Amino acid sequence: MFCGVVRRLSRGAIAAGLVWMAGAILLLEGGAASAAPAMWEVRDKDSVVYLFGSMHVLAPHVRWRTRTFDHAYAAADRVWFETRADLPPEQVKALVDRYGVDPERSLTQKLSPTALATLRPVLDRDGVPLETVERLRPWAAAMMLSVAPMTRTGGEVASGVDAATTRRARTADKPIETFETFEQQLRIFADLPEQAELDYLDDVAREQLTPPRDGVALERAWLKGDMGRLGSRLVDHMRTQRPALYDALLRRRNLAWADRLDAEMRQGKGTELVVVGALHMAGNQGLPALMKARGYVVRRIQ
Repeated sequence: MFCGVVRRLSRGAIAAGLVWMAGAILLLEGGAASAAPAMWEVRDKDSVVYLFGSMHVLAPHVRWRTRTFDHAYAAADRVWFETRADLPPEQVKALVDRYGVDPERSLTQKLSPTALATLRPVLDRDGVPLETVERLRPWAAAMMLSVAPMTRTGGEVASGVDAATTRRARTADKPIETFETFEQQLRIFADLPEQAELDYLDDVAREQLTPPRDGVALERAWLKGDMGRLGSRLVDHMRTQRPALYDALLRRRNLAWADRLDAEMRQGKGTELVVVGALHMAGNQGLPALMKARGYVVRRIQ
């Protein structure tokens, strides 16, 4: 659903970025590597859940599948994702128009002079007229801009872990479950306080103007399974500096998903594979920690 350059991005493309929101806030660099993204096994006496922290937008050449992942996929009776990746375009557009567009107040009316001065160079660099984002809510404008670094290095949703695994499961008629509807994901952003939206847009703009301080690409950290770097670089910063965004995007959703998995494991036997954004695995409020707190045996297997 993504176009090659930001100036061609439609509201459907903004929505595609939103579907994979945890990955969309990352500034990525391309490059294949020997992959071992982080993965956990959650077990009780008669059921197993594999937790895989995904990257939602990747270049086609990135090699991320391993024998461990393929074993978990083959053993799984069902695969869980954050939301559906295959909604009809007209449904996506209608929902984005409903939740991501503000017909009454323009974006520039909401931005401070400093924030506008930060945003303009990002738009100019990618040839995006300010008019293109004027009627978008700040979160939608941020989502649109966050796509640019990924597409410039060849990244695409279709090559991301979630989309690729969804296609694989559908081809094999393997059952698919989701934690949220697409509308529920949109409402996560739509229900944010306006200042949290503005902070999010400002963070995205500043991130794109400033290279990573340590020069290490987050995509490579993900491929190496370096959850410490992902956690300290993104999750810890969000929790301390942007608490409203952290609460909406990660904490509340992680708790809801852990409750859902807990209920599934208590109901009976089986093996399930969970594929959600890697940031949902980080820290003491990530899914592995939450499942361990619920009494399950949790071990990292990759």
